[in-house]
Amino acid sequence: MERLLWCFLALVGFSSVLGQTDLHKKAFVFPKETENSYVSLKTQLETPLKAFTVCLYFYTELARTRSYSIFSYATRQQPNEILIFWSKGRGYTFGVHGKEVSFQSFENTQAPTHICASWESTSGIAELWVNGKPRVRKSLEKGASLGKDASIILGQEQDAFAGGFDRNQCLVGDIGDVNMWDFVLSPEEINTVYIGGNLSPNVLNWKALNYEAKGEVFIKPQLW
Repeated sequence: MERLLWCFLALVGFSSVLGQTDLHKKAFVFPKETENSYVSLKTQLETPLKAFTVCLYFYTELARTRSYSIFSYATRQQPNEILIFWSKGRGYTFGVHGKEVSFQSFENTQAPTHICASWESTSGIAELWVNGKPRVRKSLEKGASLGKDASIILGQEQDAFAGGFDRNQCLVGDIGDVNMWDFVLSPEEINTVYIGGNLSPNVLNWKALNYEAKGEVFIKPQLW
C-alpha cells in the first residue's frame, strides 16, 4: 500500500496535479517528445516586472540535434515576454518583451547545466551565467515593463498565452531548481545560488512551488 502511494505521488504522468510542494532535490522529467506535456508554474505578481533573475538546472541530450525551450513566460499581449531558449547553431537565446539576444556557448550542454538569466529595465542590461560563469552583457529592451498576469511554462515554448506548443521545440530531459526573483542578483548572489545556497526567491520558489503538470511528466530525484 505504501509503495502504491509513493508511486502515485512520484508519477504525474498523464494527469494534472495542482499544489504547493517542496521539490528540493527533485526534478521534473520530460521523457519523450510531445506537444502536450508541460508544467505550468503559478505565481502572483502585484506589479509589472521592471527587473528579474531566473535560475535553474536542466539536463538534456538535444543540444546537437535541435532547438528547445528552457523557460517560457507569456502574457496575453506578448507570448515571448520572457524566453530562455537553446537554439541549435546559435547557443542560448534570451528574450524579453518579444526581442531577443544570443549568447554563444561552447560548453557541453549534454551534461547537467545551471543557468541564471537576469534583466533590468532601467539600463536594459541582460546577463546570462552558465555553470557559474558570466557571458558578455548585452542590451535588451531598455525601459520595458513586463506584464504581471503571466503563464509560466516548463517543457514547451508558448506561441500563444498558455498554448501554441510545437513538439519540435519541447524539452526532452530534466529540469529543476527553478527559482525567480523580481530583481537582479549580484555576481556574489549568483555564485551562492550556483553552489546550492538559498536566497529566498520571491517570485518562484522551488522549495514552495505552486505548479500544475499536464501530460507525461514525472517527478524524480535530481541527477546533479
